[in-house]
Amino acid sequence: MKFKKWNIGAPKEQDVALLRSAGYPYLLSTVLAARGVCNPEAAADFLDRERKLTISPMLMRDMDKAVARIQRAISDGETIAVFGDYDVDGITSTVLLMDYLKSCGVKCLRYIPRRIEDGYGLSKDAIRGLRDQGATLMVTVDCGITGNEEVDFANSLGLDVVVTDHHECKETLPNAVAVVDPHRPDCPYPFKHLAGCGVALKLVLALGGESREDALFARYCTLAAIGTVADVMRMEGENRIIVSCGLEALPHTDFVGVHALLKEAGLLGKPITSIQIGFVLSPRINAAGRMGAADLAADLLETADPARAEEMARELCGLNRERQAVEQAICADAICQIEKLRSEDRSALVLSSADWHQGVVGIVASRLSEKYSCPSFMIHLKDGMGKGSCRSYGGFNLFAALESCADLLDGFGGHELAAGFTIPEENIGAFRARMNRYVRSASGGELPVSSLDIDAPIACPGDVDLAEVEQLSHLEPYGAGNPRPAFALLGATVDAVQSVGQGKHLKLRLSKGTCRFDAIFFSVTEDECGVAAGMRVDVAFYLQANTFRGNTTLQLQLIDIRPSLTPSRHEAADLELLRRLLDGGPLTAQETARLRASRDQFAACWVALERRLHQGKAEEDTLPYLRQLAARAGGNESFLRTALALEVFRERGLISLSVQGDRLTLCLNNIQGKVDLFACPYLARLRDAANRNRGDQT
Repeated sequence: MKFKKWNIGAPKEQDVALLRSAGYPYLLSTVLAARGVCNPEAAADFLDRERKLTISPMLMRDMDKAVARIQRAISDGETIAVFGDYDVDGITSTVLLMDYLKSCGVKCLRYIPRRIEDGYGLSKDAIRGLRDQGATLMVTVDCGITGNEEVDFANSLGLDVVVTDHHECKETLPNAVAVVDPHRPDCPYPFKHLAGCGVALKLVLALGGESREDALFARYCTLAAIGTVADVMRMEGENRIIVSCGLEALPHTDFVGVHALLKEAGLLGKPITSIQIGFVLSPRINAAGRMGAADLAADLLETADPARAEEMARELCGLNRERQAVEQAICADAICQIEKLRSEDRSALVLSSADWHQGVVGIVASRLSEKYSCPSFMIHLKDGMGKGSCRSYGGFNLFAALESCADLLDGFGGHELAAGFTIPEENIGAFRARMNRYVRSASGGELPVSSLDIDAPIACPGDVDLAEVEQLSHLEPYGAGNPRPAFALLGATVDAVQSVGQGKHLKLRLSKGTCRFDAIFFSVTEDECGVAAGMRVDVAFYLQANTFRGNTTLQLQLIDIRPSLTPSRHEAADLELLRRLLDGGPLTAQETARLRASRDQFAACWVALERRLHQGKAEEDTLPYLRQLAARAGGNESFLRTALALEVFRERGLISLSVQGDRLTLCLNNIQGKVDLFACPYLARLRDAANRNRGDQT
């Protein structure tokens, strides 16, 4: 199991039926009902995709000031510098604004920090360099909101600054000509979740005026869509419009670099969804910034030369492969460090090394947060200073946490889910201790466990086909707040397991009743999965169409798999029979015979139990635990008699056992002397029933 807890939605049958009666397909109706969309009118509203942005960009605080200063620079022939960031959001924001300004005849300078040499955000050296090149106005995109000191420095050089950003604000804003950020406490703009490229797009629409909004949106929505998906913004409101329109426009975009990247990634001519942007395009663009070559990605998106674009796209994909290798090495080293941490230092993972590539630690922090279910802080050390990247888990507010440790840091910036910081090396120990205390306090002492949100179990597996899966596309685009639909198949049987992709992935054949499903489990080996043919399992998955050699079939893309927590028909009957025995209910002669266990069978179960509990208390999923214990104990009616044995051991005081939901907690009690199992009233009841049955027969 990858996830310790599955949160499986339970849409009401009547809601699903109402939606289906209105013509919505089974799977789409199930997902809508699971997400609280319970009637046809609400469904129509939820699925409707607007074609344009309807909120005026001028509602953003200081947008009027930003437009006035930039338009004056355009009219006066000033040189404008665009200062961006090295991630996908920052790169697409930079290219978007640069392209518009150049179309206005502006002489533009572009500056994207080098992640390793410059670090995150504004820097005085970069600002001085832009001023020396003749810039009289600097516009920031996707950065600058916490650069108070650097903006003051720019002012001292005679360089005006317009800040556009979407990150969290500090108490005091930069002293810029304009500060455009929907997170400003005094900003009335109603949609607060735009990415940096979304704010840049709004700036361009404001600069162009209402008469040009449609044309400008059509040109730039693709760049804004890529940045929005990559920055994991909430997929609702204006973001949903930007991304859905951007995806639709992607095959026809005027940016030849995008076409070249699609071709190099093997996506040209194929349907592109937010999934492909998030997992194929974005990592390749991001790799440039992570490996210290963000300008390469910006050059690719800016170029109008198809041959040059293809060359740069190949280079970008090569950097991505290099990034993947570096990431794997850092992750392995970080896991070794984690294994040496004390338990009190595992609420928040604070790790550091001088050997780690600074550009890759952030993505490793994401992997670790998912793996260990807690916030992760990865710090690259150099010359006594640490540059850290951190990622949240379970909704933990990183920005607030960093604020609580501000006295230990030289600086920090970002938002609730992802942030960066600098820290003197000697402060890392104190930072680790304080951050762990903060996380424990914020969580009320109960640390989050890895959990998977599942929309609904498949109640009608026979109704799941390719046509149903195709209808799920009406929910696109997916992202934060509107995740890709996840389903569960409970109580399935594993018919076959096969390693594929040189042993890196797993292909399974599953069945539920008369229904058969092919499944793929990426990046999981047979040993890691721990399943074999014949096992009864629960699977969580996405549904997809898989095309192989021209043949398209339905496939489950597994997210997780576990021993089934739902009883089979035979197991349910056994547990009901045991319940009747415990409650003193009537038993037939055949049922009495099935329940009666020998001394050897009790002994075998006790030995198996001792082996499982040699390290103390066990907290397990009830049914899988019973199955495993029964398999070890062996013998006829092993599941039924193992369940009976546990009840006998509990009644006799040999074990403590409690069941809550699907989980049981069990431990051995310290008992002196021998215990007579057959004095247990349950076994006495069986003896009495057997004697009565014998008497009836005579």
